[in-house]
Amino acid sequence: MELEELQLAWTKMGRELEEQKKLTNEIIMEMTRTKYRNKFRKTYNYETIGTIMCLGIALYILFHFDTLDTWYLQVCGIITLVFLVVMPLLVLSALKQIKGLDILRATYTQNLINFTKAKTRILRLQQISIGLGFVMVLVVVPVSAKIFNDKDVFLSPLHSGQWMGLTVVLIAMILFSRWGYRSYQKITDSAALLLEDLK
Repeated sequence: MELEELQLAWTKMGRELEEQKKLTNEIIMEMTRTKYRNKFRKTYNYETIGTIMCLGIALYILFHFDTLDTWYLQVCGIITLVFLVVMPLLVLSALKQIKGLDILRATYTQNLINFTKAKTRILRLQQISIGLGFVMVLVVVPVSAKIFNDKDVFLSPLHSGQWMGLTVVLIAMILFSRWGYRSYQKITDSAALLLEDLK
């Protein structure tokens, strides 16, 4: 009788241990998913604020578009508007995609494939955005000069103080771009390490 009771208790304890192990695995997986999503939360919030600012600037330019009274200023204005609307929305969309990967539903291999695609997309968008940002300086200067100062920079060249300001802006853009791109690399690399834990 004692042997049967011991076997029964042993079996019950084995089931309880299996249930405990399963519950522990589920908790660990849920914690990993939360950590993964939190990796991108701050960046997503910053990009959302940046997108709202870009859309606000685009609206301001749109409301003052009639100030751009020559065809070349209008072309610069249209290019500026497209950049201010499209690029931030693309980056925000890419961030939402990488942040929203449901790492609990797919296999490790599928998670790795999905993550790698999303990471490649977001880093490529950052590179494109940085490159276009430098080109955009050349397009934004005529637009802003016309809207704010009613000055056509194509007809009256910039003076030394304006060239100095433009140089400072370009240097600041280089530093900010390097910092921003490295931040994206650091965040995505850190998220990749979390995915490694699911192996």
